[in-house]
Amino acid sequence: MNEVSIVGVDLAKRVFQLHGARADGTVAFRKKVTARLYLDQIEVLSEKIDALEKVLKLEATRSQSTVRLMTMPGIGPVTAMAIVAFAPTMSTFKRGRDFAAWLGLVPRQHSSGGKQVLGRTSKMGQRDIRRLLIIGAMTVIRWAGRKGVPESSWLGRMLSRKPRMLVAIALANKMARSIWAMMTKNEDYRTPALPAG
Repeated sequence: MNEVSIVGVDLAKRVFQLHGARADGTVAFRKKVTARLYLDQIEVLSEKIDALEKVLKLEATRSQSTVRLMTMPGIGPVTAMAIVAFAPTMSTFKRGRDFAAWLGLVPRQHSSGGKQVLGRTSKMGQRDIRRLLIIGAMTVIRWAGRKGVPESSWLGRMLSRKPRMLVAIALANKMARSIWAMMTKNEDYRTPALPAG
């Protein structure tokens, strides 16, 4: 029995390497296959993405509403443009919670008999903006982890007792509510005041 099977493929330094092994475990071959075609395609696509990002950043600076949205930590040009492009006007929502619910960032309620029970987030609604807000919230959390966050702040208290992803979703919910307030009042983002103490 001299059967050979491929047991591994490595991609390093622009070369694919195939590893073959015999049934007894000895190495049968190591063959290098250049991946120039794939790498050229990746390079062309990366250049196109870079060009689109430059256009998007330029367009984001031209609109007053996107510039206003980008004053909030965690919201960059892509998120700001997505909110302006895909979200209805903020006046269609009565309050910030309604906008957050439209995005699917509000917990489901299973309440009866005067007892309020909140479940997981509904994940119904506009998926693209919700994902972008969660990514932005994770960026804020990573930045807070490196720079330090006051223990008395909402984010500091949440990070000390809850998992990071849960905090990111809660922060995205707060961000959605703040976006609604910023857009309806035509105000830039204001950093919340820390409680005295």
